[in-house]
Amino acid sequence: MSDFPQHAVTRSAKLATLPLGFAGRTALGLGKRIGGKSAEIVAQEIQQRTSEQIFRVLGELKGGAMKLGQALSIFEAALPPEIAGPYRATLTKLQDAAPPLPAATVHAVLAEQLGDDWRRHFQSFDDAPTAAASIGQVHKAVWEDGREVAVKIQYPGAGKALLSDFNQLARLGKLFGVLLPGLDIKAVLGELRERVTEELDYLREAEAQHGFATAYHGDPDFFVPDVIAANEQIIVTEWLDGTPLSKIITDGTKEQRDRAGLLFVRFLFSSPARAGMLHADPHPGNFRVLPDGRLGVLDFGAVNRMPDGYPEVFGTLTRIFNQGDMRAVVQGLRDEGFIRPHIEVDVEALRAFLAPYVEPTRVEEFTFSREWLQRQVATVTDLRPNNVVRQLNLPPSYVLINRVHAAGIGVLCQLGATARFRDEVVRWVPGFADGPPASA
Repeated sequence: MSDFPQHAVTRSAKLATLPLGFAGRTALGLGKRIGGKSAEIVAQEIQQRTSEQIFRVLGELKGGAMKLGQALSIFEAALPPEIAGPYRATLTKLQDAAPPLPAATVHAVLAEQLGDDWRRHFQSFDDAPTAAASIGQVHKAVWEDGREVAVKIQYPGAGKALLSDFNQLARLGKLFGVLLPGLDIKAVLGELRERVTEELDYLREAEAQHGFATAYHGDPDFFVPDVIAANEQIIVTEWLDGTPLSKIITDGTKEQRDRAGLLFVRFLFSSPARAGMLHADPHPGNFRVLPDGRLGVLDFGAVNRMPDGYPEVFGTLTRIFNQGDMRAVVQGLRDEGFIRPHIEVDVEALRAFLAPYVEPTRVEEFTFSREWLQRQVATVTDLRPNNVVRQLNLPPSYVLINRVHAAGIGVLCQLGATARFRDEVVRWVPGFADGPPASA
């Protein structure tokens, strides 16, 4: 790849190779089956090759295609075992990896944004990126004052490419249905599309990151690199070393995974009260475990601004659910707009749907696992017209909160974390313990 592919025809052609390639390999599989290979082996080969092509095409395209891959990778823990095996490594790669831009293109962006003498700002600049993701890539450098820094550079033409990708990807729902049957890809893409403008605004991202860095400055549990400089296409921040959370998931000890899971939850629940914002892109590529045990947090392009903290009704309804008063829960959901006035819901089906979000708050200590999540997902993927999921309405103010909670559960199940998660809800979510949230 010589550059970030912008042309709509080129990108459409790349995307089109996904379903065509999948169909071709399915036909190839039939030929092998006739030739004597078992159906199970053939199916595994097809899944493996399809996953490899998905990663290659989405990774090359970056943009919206890459963001969709990242969104799907969070829910990898919910995949049934026969699908999860061949896809797991591929989806994990999508969380924090993509083919990089060539150095000449990077230098051109730096010259355009910082001037032809851009090198005067740095004592050194590493042309090889340390990370390449959906709309930008990160380079390590030494700032003019001697500090190690991360330089985040936005891909040229990223905005136009993102919108083009979403239009194309909406047509490929059947392919991605292989990953999660029942997943509404169009809904996922619609929500991602709404975040595009915000994530392309690096000045807005820099403001959010500085707000988080200020709120958590000197914290014993967390480190957020502060912003040193920023403009429309470049953000320079303090450098962050550490072990990626994805590495902790695959290679960490039980103790390390439990600790990471607890800090992950503590950060997500405490930030609305402490920073007035919620990190809205909690995939493992955005977290690092530092040598001193703190959890480092990156990428603040998607945040939910919550100046009043978590809505009190969220904690109140969780507490009422735990008490077993489903009539009050239904009425509370109606009052908040989750259930429209003319809709009648099956109370038991609603209880089953809400259980994964509430169950961890019922006990002093809870263990998240892939097996537990796979049992819960069986309810969500019920495609019958009267499925309770299809009867619920998600008010705009809760869209990102729901996304973060769902994604967070996926990450915790990947970690297989055991911890006192209920304590974090009691401390930080107003209404749950029938009192105000704690102050930092």
